[in-house]
Amino acid sequence: MATKVSIVGAGAVGTSIAYASLIRNSANVISLYDIAEQKVNAEVADLSHGTQFTSSVVMGGPDISVLKNSNVVIITAGAKQHPGQTRLDLAATNAGILEKMMPQLVKQAPDALFILVTNPCDVLTVVAQKVSGLSASRVFSTGTMLDTSRLRWRIAQNANVAQRNVHATMVGEHGDSEFAAWSAATISHVPIWEWETGGQRIFHEEVLREMEHEAVHAAYGIIEGKGSTNFAIGLAGARLVEAILAPSRAVLPLSSVLDGVFGISGVALSLPSLVSGAGIERVVQIPMTSDEVYKLHKSARAVRASLDGIGY
Repeated sequence: MATKVSIVGAGAVGTSIAYASLIRNSANVISLYDIAEQKVNAEVADLSHGTQFTSSVVMGGPDISVLKNSNVVIITAGAKQHPGQTRLDLAATNAGILEKMMPQLVKQAPDALFILVTNPCDVLTVVAQKVSGLSASRVFSTGTMLDTSRLRWRIAQNANVAQRNVHATMVGEHGDSEFAAWSAATISHVPIWEWETGGQRIFHEEVLREMEHEAVHAAYGIIEGKGSTNFAIGLAGARLVEAILAPSRAVLPLSSVLDGVFGISGVALSLPSLVSGAGIERVVQIPMTSDEVYKLHKSARAVRASLDGIGY
C-alpha cells in the first residue's frame, strides 16, 4: 500500500521536512503545498530532480488538492519567528491562519493525521484540534522532539558516548517553560547523575542546568545567526512520519491536548507518547518528582495564558 505525506508550507522548514523525508524514503509519495505558486513549483521541481537517487515520488503545487489521499499532513505554514521573538508571541497571528486553513485541509485529507510544526506548536495544536473537531489522537505536534534531540546530543558530547545510549527527555511546552525530566534520564540504564568518566561523576547540578538551558534556548541563537532553524526539525519531522507509517509503534516526546495526565487538561504539552498509524494511542505518564510535576503545571499555565489571550 502506497503511503503519502503532505507538507503545508514551502518555506525553510517545510522544504527541509520534504527533503529529509525524500532522502530517508519516509513515505512513497511526498507532496508539498503552498499558495505561493512560483515558490512551491520551484521547490517541487528541485526535489523531483533528485528522485533518481531515492525510491520516493515528489509532487505538489499551489492547488490544495495535492493533499488528497494523504496519510499524514504536516503543517509548517505561518508567520515565522524573528530574532528576539518568543514562540508564544506568534500565537494570535498563526492561530488566525490556522482557523481558516484547517477545515480546508481536513476536507482534502479526512483520514489523515495532522501534525503541527508551526509555532507556537502547543497553542496551535489546541486550536487545530478544536477547529477540526478531530480527536486529540489525530492532531498533535512535533513538540519537544527537536529539543530532546538537542539535549541528548549535548549529553552524548559531554559523556563521550553514542547518542543512542542516551535516554533523556525534554517535556512541557515547546518553549521557554520546557524542562528536562532528569529523574528519568539515563545513559545505558545508569541514572545520569551517577554516570562516571575517569572515576568522577560529571553530571552535577550546574552541568545539568547548563545542558537544559542550551536545549531550551538553542533556537534563538540559530535564528539570530541564520534566520531560522530548519535542518534539525526537518529530520525530526521525517522521523515522526516514519514512526507513524511503520507497522510497529514508537514512543516519542510529542505534544497533544491532554485529558487528565498529571491532572492537566485542555492544553497541549509534550510528554512521551505512544504513536502509530492510529495517531497518539496514549500519553505515557513517566515517573516524575514533585518538583518536576510542579514545573509541568507551570508550563501548562504558560500555554493556557496564551490560549486565553487568543480566545481559546
